Amino acid sequence: MPLPPGVVLRPILPRDDAALAAIARQVQTEFGGTLASDPELDAMQRSYSRPRSAYFVVERDGKLGGGAGIAPLLGGDDRTCELRKFYLLPSVRRIGLGQALLDKCLLTARGCGYGQCYVELLDRMSEAQRLLEANSFQLLDAPMGYAELAGSHTWYLRTV
Repeated sequence: MPLPPGVVLRPILPRDDAALAAIARQVQTEFGGTLASDPELDAMQRSYSRPRSAYFVVERDGKLGGGAGIAPLLGGDDRTCELRKFYLLPSVRRIGLGQALLDKCLLTARGCGYGQCYVELLDRMSEAQRLLEANSFQLLDAPMGYAELAGSHTWYLRTV
């Protein structure tokens, strides 16, 4: 699916860190969550430059609108990655960017040798749940690895 005019999907750069941290905190607050104690958040580019990790951002008309990444599932096996820090501002939702980010992350996960992709969501993120379910993610009864997202009781897994 082609990106809308004026939209760029690219790997994260160090200059994106502050804007992404603000976006993540805004979206978490919108859905009743908090990221106040997440050390990764203020150094996203460095965090996702580790082996078998990647993070991608979307820009619309030169403004950062959100992003998503993959990394090894903490406490999981080496064949399972986690879709992490998947946040989009309201101004860039419902125009296909969530699907574009998800596709890029899953393609990257395959390239990194992962066989499965796990996701934790805040319970109120119903649009994100619909996106995952439309992309063959299966709802789980319990978390995998070290559950990290406070307030999450919704977990998904799919083969990549």
